[in-house]
Amino acid sequence: MKTLFLEAKSNVDVIPAVEKAIKFLPKKIGIATTAQHKHKLKEIKDFLNKHNLKAEIAGQVLGCNAENAKKLKNKVDAFLYVGSGKFHPIQIQLETGKEVIIANPFTNEAKKLEKQETERIKQQQQGAYIRFLSSKTIGILVSTKPGQKKLKKAFELKKQIEKNKDKKCYIFIADTIDYNELQNFPFIECWLSTACPRFADEKKGILNIKTLEEASR
Repeated sequence: MKTLFLEAKSNVDVIPAVEKAIKFLPKKIGIATTAQHKHKLKEIKDFLNKHNLKAEIAGQVLGCNAENAKKLKNKVDAFLYVGSGKFHPIQIQLETGKEVIIANPFTNEAKKLEKQETERIKQQQQGAYIRFLSSKTIGILVSTKPGQKKLKKAFELKKQIEKNKDKKCYIFIADTIDYNELQNFPFIECWLSTACPRFADEKKGILNIKTLEEASR
């Protein structure tokens, strides 16, 4: 099915929230946001520069992809995320290791993202990796959603993992991966997700391929 994506630009004033974030900001910062505020990035940068801060535009964070922020991680001391919620700021911190300050233009509030938010996810993934090492039966999860479908990668992982003669892999394919449905396959000792990495991060015991690849280097 063809999908048409349309940007919905927000007309909310972002500056009041950004102004409240200044007290948390170091001298060199990267600015990141979502599609709805992307058109305000230059305005935010100019505002921060006027306050003697060296601001760089990281750009848009899309879903669980914070690559734009990652490109700037060696040039800045922290990131300012302009938007609501914690999903995107957590991803920025996971991929850059930098402190993230959230400026929410809808509530005109600003605060630091607590490091415990990302430490919890890191610990869960470390536990999932240890479980993977000791498991003999692995279930590889594949989503058919656009942008997440990694069936070829799943077969590559299956071949690679089964080089260890003690391990056997099974591939499970679905449009929407339902965590509760996984309980119907009790013979699977460890689940490995090739879909959105944050699905694995939020579900205790599921390993994402990014963690596996990083641990294997």
